[in-house]
Amino acid sequence: MASRCSDALCRAGLGLALLLALIAAPAAAKVFAPTTFRLANGLEVVVIENHRVPAAVQMIWYKVGAADEVAGESGLAHFFEHLMFKGTEKTPPGAFGALVRRNGGNENAFTTWDHTAYYQVVPREQLGPVMAAEADRMTGLRLTGTDIETERQVVLEEWNERVGQNPGARLGQAMAAALYRNHPYGRPIIGWRHEIAALDHDTVRAFYRQHYAPDNAVLVVAGDVDPDEVRALAEQHYGPVPPTRQGARVRPQEPPPLAAVRLTVRDERVKDPTWRRSYLAPSAHSEGREHTHALQVLAEILGDGSVGRLAKALVRGGETATAAGAWYESGRIDLTGFNLYAIPTAGVSLEALEAAVDAEIARLLREGVTAEEVAATVRRMQAAAVYARDDLQTGARVLGEALVNGGSVGDVESWPERIAAVTPEAVMAAARLVLKPERSVTGLLLAKEPAS
Repeated sequence: MASRCSDALCRAGLGLALLLALIAAPAAAKVFAPTTFRLANGLEVVVIENHRVPAAVQMIWYKVGAADEVAGESGLAHFFEHLMFKGTEKTPPGAFGALVRRNGGNENAFTTWDHTAYYQVVPREQLGPVMAAEADRMTGLRLTGTDIETERQVVLEEWNERVGQNPGARLGQAMAAALYRNHPYGRPIIGWRHEIAALDHDTVRAFYRQHYAPDNAVLVVAGDVDPDEVRALAEQHYGPVPPTRQGARVRPQEPPPLAAVRLTVRDERVKDPTWRRSYLAPSAHSEGREHTHALQVLAEILGDGSVGRLAKALVRGGETATAAGAWYESGRIDLTGFNLYAIPTAGVSLEALEAAVDAEIARLLREGVTAEEVAATVRRMQAAAVYARDDLQTGARVLGEALVNGGSVGDVESWPERIAAVTPEAVMAAARLVLKPERSVTGLLLAKEPAS
């Protein structure tokens, strides 16, 4: 069922992070101009007017993700992405989705380490009914033993498909576990299989009662809507839901990195060997956040499609790789990853490929970046925003993630000035901070060696 699929898992955790890095605040400053208010029960509400089409998107973001789970109980946040599609006393199983589809809309949900989100895109006149149904399942979900067991089997089958049969996903999990020695970002979003299988019913229900509440959520409504009408609907449907008086999110933090880590995953299903590297890096909300915008620019300089340095040197230049790039997950709450990848051309070993990547990194650190290179990169990032901001869901996703992870509307709207102020010196300071061997985990994905 499409609505149960975690977007973050489906896209290997890359798509939304790249979208946010590219489009966040230029669109916010020029188009989003949100109206914000808070209900008496603590629910934060954001309204983004976008009158291009007669439709509306409702997104409800909960401040709970895989990193908020108790040790030994991994997979609960993602488990609830499934369970939330079970019914309530008012709304039988399947009725919510049928309402959306009957009106030509669509729905989905996604889980990350920092949050869980649910959304519907419907004709504007259906906003009230979907808001009523979403508010109802915030606290009214039926969680019978049969419901829990049925969805446990669905999640375990998803684990088999997305992890057990996917060597690339297993490499990603192994690298995260090595990059984060203490922080819960080291556990997979989908959870460890043996812990999913062992979750008891009382633990599942307690997780729901603790985290699914208006004072632990952000509601974003975007589209052909009027802020006063949205406020009235929110008061009507969400206003009566009682708060749970949420405490602060407290997580163990990562100690200083000590040594470079290398690991290899071999599997007979691997057709194309892959090289990856992750560096521990500051995020927009962690210690070292002053480097965030420079790291966004650095990721684009290294990995922006065919014009990035890695593609120029390895794909178009030395023909060492069929693909190469970089991405930076800036939006996380705590320390994040600055990531590189490359796929070798036929006949090129991963050792030779890694040497070529390392040579480019060394050249960057030795020679630096130019003012022209930085300026051109910033222009490309802002141009991407111009083309992307008309999408109905863009504002809801960008502002929703910023607010649910501890940022503000002001953080989003001030992005143009701050990204424009990035200098070559700032890019190099960020590069020298992050691109250190001791901050890295290097992963190799290879075909299984034939038995001797």
